Amino acid sequence: MKRNLLAIAIPALLVAAGANASIEVWNKDGNKVDFYGRVKAANHITDRGQKDEGDDTSARLGMSGQTQITDGITGYGRWEYEAKAGKNSDNEVRYAFAGLNFGDLGSFDYGRNDGVLKAITAYTDVLPEFGGDAANNDWNVLSARTKAVATYRNNNFFGLTDDLSFALQYADNGDNSNKFREDAIRGESREAYGANVQWRIFDTGLTAGAGYAQTSTSNNRQSTWATGLKYDNYNLYLGATYFQSKFKDSKTFVWPDGYVRHVDEKIKGFELVAQYGIDLPVGRITPSLAYVQHKYKYSSENFVANNIRHIADGWNTPLAKYVSLGATYDLNKNFSTIVEYKFNLLDRKDLGAIQNTQNSRGHGSKPGTKDVLGVGLIYQF
Repeated sequence: MKRNLLAIAIPALLVAAGANASIEVWNKDGNKVDFYGRVKAANHITDRGQKDEGDDTSARLGMSGQTQITDGITGYGRWEYEAKAGKNSDNEVRYAFAGLNFGDLGSFDYGRNDGVLKAITAYTDVLPEFGGDAANNDWNVLSARTKAVATYRNNNFFGLTDDLSFALQYADNGDNSNKFREDAIRGESREAYGANVQWRIFDTGLTAGAGYAQTSTSNNRQSTWATGLKYDNYNLYLGATYFQSKFKDSKTFVWPDGYVRHVDEKIKGFELVAQYGIDLPVGRITPSLAYVQHKYKYSSENFVANNIRHIADGWNTPLAKYVSLGATYDLNKNFSTIVEYKFNLLDRKDLGAIQNTQNSRGHGSKPGTKDVLGVGLIYQF
């Protein structure tokens, strides 16, 4: 990149204000570069140590660009980086991909990008501070951001209608398909593929979507399907998603005195959200109400100990279960305040409560069943 472009970009970032989503720092001869960013200062408050309790401050910076190659072909790229500034100070490259757009023939890109199912689970990933339980985890194949994905998208069904879109995706050892034990132990991942389709139902404000993704080896297979429906019109937003992941594990895990095998493991759940935007003399406030419930289930467990076969009963336990009540107050296009209260409905014996446990001084290892209040300030450009 030329020095004069950097000379324009850096001062623009320092004095950013008044833009809706990004700062255009270069637009000439068919070449365009935008910068965007966000600083979120937030805290999760509860009366007992739980996972994700405490400071949740973070900052993001991103760049997107495009170049006109011919009349019908455009090259594009995106990069985004996040630095966490709270007690979890991990940093992450959220996006890094490049591709070509062929107009009505669709687009193709490769790199670190959203999994193809996230287009569907995103219907309910709109809460002020929490949420995203179905969209950001290792239970569901290609539902979160993942590395090494090749994606083909067509947003107007080859130019025939703007109401129908679809996407096809292949992950070359992406990192959003590592539920299986041997992958987690080695810190490895695997190949996966998936697809989605979305239909904007004429001019009603309704959109229906569905998707499927799968990953497998010679020993086991993991698959996920998801469906969703959203309505966005007249300041009202309604979203609903349902998903199911199934794990088929045929591999025998050898122990000194036998083996163990899970049969027909499933994770399924649904999410509902309702929001309504209200214009005020200064800014806009959007109250939000949501319900989230996910469950883990397997039918039986076979194991051998001391040369005796045992069959254990199955397990059906919640992974996530809560009601969310909150609001986002947009003072202007660049500055917002958020508040959200999560009414935790998990019991102490639930798997989700056990996974939500955080060992902290003065709290011990108590299950995560407490309500959580999230508050924050957001500046974005």
